[in-house]
Amino acid sequence: MLEEGEKLAHEVGVYNLSVELLATLGRFKFRTSYGQNLIVHTLEETKIGIHIAHEVGADENVIRLGCLFHDIGKVLEGEGSHVKLGVEFLKRFNIPEKVVNCVAEHHEDKPFSSMESVIVYIADAISGARPGARYEDYEEYVKRLKDMEEIAKKYEGVEDAYAFEAGRELRVIIDPGKLDDSQTVLVSQRIREEVSRALAIPGEVKVTAIREFRAVSSEAA
Repeated sequence: MLEEGEKLAHEVGVYNLSVELLATLGRFKFRTSYGQNLIVHTLEETKIGIHIAHEVGADENVIRLGCLFHDIGKVLEGEGSHVKLGVEFLKRFNIPEKVVNCVAEHHEDKPFSSMESVIVYIADAISGARPGARYEDYEEYVKRLKDMEEIAKKYEGVEDAYAFEAGRELRVIIDPGKLDDSQTVLVSQRIREEVSRALAIPGEVKVTAIREFRAVSSEAA
């Protein structure tokens, strides 16, 4: 593991990392995301990010580290998304805040805080979306979306639910006659927590609860 992690870090021009960080990066060799090996993805993303940095004058070192570490949470154990796990792990090693923010924001879970964060996000999207990079079983994909919707629909006061954005956002329609505003907020939080806990979904899940009350009165002319 250590040797593989060191090889990956050196190939993207990063040196003097701790043994634990290098060993963790070495796990990338045995991890895939939608069929794309993490080492291949990380190397590709870093090269793309650095090229963009050259063009726009961004901090190349921040982007280099942000790309290298962006998916480190995928090889860690714990509760929460790979973004959350990665951020918590990197903070233990006093990684610069701008680099940690690149990791925290690469799935748009938080608003972008810098040009470097935007570039890491773009480089990640390009690497993952290029033809032939990834694949996903269509039936599994549809099943995940349906499972999200079914989790939401079982809560009292929920009329309907729609999953989209590859399962990273859930739109919930609330019956205004059954739930008030405060209850709607509480239900949306519970749905988000259960979906995140029960299903393996990249990044944080966004739940938008819509509660609309309409009263229409008309009089014939």
